Amino acid sequence: MKIHKEGYKILVISFALFLAILSFEKAFIRDYSCIFYLTASFLSILYILIIRFFRVPLFDIEVNENNILCPANGKVVVIEEVEETEYFKDKRLQISVFMSPNDVHVNRYSMSGVVKYSKYHPGKFLVAWHPKSSTENERTTIVVENENGIKILTRQIAGFVARRIICYSKVGDIAQQGEELGFIKFGSRVDLFLPLDVKVKVKINQEVIGGKTIIASF
Repeated sequence: MKIHKEGYKILVISFALFLAILSFEKAFIRDYSCIFYLTASFLSILYILIIRFFRVPLFDIEVNENNILCPANGKVVVIEEVEETEYFKDKRLQISVFMSPNDVHVNRYSMSGVVKYSKYHPGKFLVAWHPKSSTENERTTIVVENENGIKILTRQIAGFVARRIICYSKVGDIAQQGEELGFIKFGSRVDLFLPLDVKVKVKINQEVIGGKTIIASF
């Protein structure tokens, strides 16, 4: 396991802030023993949770162009045929993964190819499982086309808690299956929009692992 680069600044600032709080208590509160140790315990647990949030498990990616890998850790909350209105403007199979604050928050490419579209949309912060969050929340849309001309759309969606989406994808980038495309801070959701003829390999409420679980196959 390693700590994601997006967590470095927050971890340093948090450590300095927590240390300042404890130093203040020790310097200005005469009978600080009980309060001090309670505060120290609380801040230690909070710091461990922040470290846990930015963790990145290390594992080998099994690249297979016949498979569509899961883009994020979490739980499958949507599997349905929908009208995709931003890019394809036709019917697609939507599969959505909800990421709780306890999940790993790295987002990964589901297949290899070339990034054909990447766009950020400002928006609302509805709870991530709300049906309208996919089209009304702050979000980033990325479309990758593989060597066979098949395109899939990945959408990073900010939720009620998540207030910052980080996307590394730019038009023209070469996407490698399983590699990072971005990061969402503090819980959210990722949608995939796939061709209708794919074979789905997951089910509703299934726990999935980004870069490891096979979402569907061609």
